[in-house]
Amino acid sequence: MLSEQEERFIQYWSVNGERQKTSIRPFLVGMSSGFVVGIMVLVVLSSGWYERANMVANTRFNSVVFILAILIISFFMAFLYRKFRWEIQDQQYRELMAKKAKQKNQPEAAIQEDAGSTT
Repeated sequence: MLSEQEERFIQYWSVNGERQKTSIRPFLVGMSSGFVVGIMVLVVLSSGWYERANMVANTRFNSVVFILAILIISFFMAFLYRKFRWEIQDQQYRELMAKKAKQKNQPEAAIQEDAGSTT
């Protein structure tokens, strides 16, 4: 038997599944994750904990290229996060639908077994 939460998810996903594929909210969550990665790289570069890398970065540092790289990483992470979330939820929906179909067919199989054993 499916729980109430699973039934609500099935109803929600059957209506909103395709809309979630292009939703902006998961994209923004992934985008913020990408910016966090970029900020961490900035912190590592500015802290100077690895002197040789710091010297190379200071001699060849181009801020436009660095900002562009952070944006590309952010968009890539945002795209992957949205795609990953949609795939996970779609897989859950398919598993619940299979479980529901199996439960629906189970009583019919029991009735057929009872009918076969009486003859």
